[in-house]
Amino acid sequence: MCYRMKSLFLFCLLLASTAMAAPAQKSFSDWQVTCNNQNFCSARNTGLHQGLVMTLARSAGAHTDVNLRIDLGNLDTAEIKAPPIAPRLLVDGEPLELDKTKWRETPHHLITDDADTIKVLLEKIGDADAITLVKGQGNISLAGLKAALLFIDSQQKRVGSETAWIKKGDDPPLSVPPAPALKEVTITNPTPTPFAQDELNDLLDYGSWRMNNSQCSLDPMRREVRIFAISDDKALMLVSCEAGAYNVVDLAWIVSRKKPFASRQIRLKLPFAPASGNNDLELMNAGYDETNKELTTLAKGRGVGDCGVSSRWRFDGQRFRLVRYAEEPTCDGWHGSGAWPTLWVTK
Repeated sequence: MCYRMKSLFLFCLLLASTAMAAPAQKSFSDWQVTCNNQNFCSARNTGLHQGLVMTLARSAGAHTDVNLRIDLGNLDTAEIKAPPIAPRLLVDGEPLELDKTKWRETPHHLITDDADTIKVLLEKIGDADAITLVKGQGNISLAGLKAALLFIDSQQKRVGSETAWIKKGDDPPLSVPPAPALKEVTITNPTPTPFAQDELNDLLDYGSWRMNNSQCSLDPMRREVRIFAISDDKALMLVSCEAGAYNVVDLAWIVSRKKPFASRQIRLKLPFAPASGNNDLELMNAGYDETNKELTTLAKGRGVGDCGVSSRWRFDGQRFRLVRYAEEPTCDGWHGSGAWPTLWVTK
């Protein structure tokens, strides 16, 4: 009986650990870690890397689903004239020897998903200062790497287990909680009835009235009303309201499609606490993806759009629910919004 009670306790503890998984994003010296609501974690070096970046990713659970890549320039902006990086990698000035049979290699990209290969590499560079290139720019600072790996171990509940990168123990792999169940936000009406021309004109007139009666600072010549069908009886109305150097703040309403129009303003609320601590999300540069039936936002941290927040929301028949949230706090020219690390994903 005692054994059964202990097993039940451990099982409940495992379920609780899984259920409490929450997104997290932190920086450790020159390393940034992001873990999403599935406890999938990724880490990369930031700072003055001069285009040489190592990215490490790992899924939750007992299995060894890991990936490590080293890139000179991202997938879109690699220096074509630069020689291959594999034979030029140095660790604190000494050549970094790699087993090429375990790596997929192109001139400016190295990638492996072999867990043992990654383990050996992490042990080689664990106490080093930097990975650099012979006769070329590029610097992967290793300051903060150990702390970043320990954070991933802690977030995924690996500390003390055989699968931990830092602070290994004797606990078996199955002691590590699996990824939480993936939430689903279904599309309630994938093919809403298209607007009749008279219906669209009436909605645009209503939107203009709404726009003129809202407290918006945007120049009237730059204001815009956009209308989208989200169900057979409801429409999404977007009105541009305020603007900064490279962001426009929109207002949004769910509007009935027939007169007399009834409307309800949309307020987006995140189901988790972001780094800012504010769950309310402004509709920055809002749009509507008619293919995926999703309301989109994109808050750019600066004009080139290499950092900021992007999100996607799906209408469930009553309100818009979050299906994807990505955030890149580091403005270092590494990647665009399509590749920012994700903190929230759904089916």
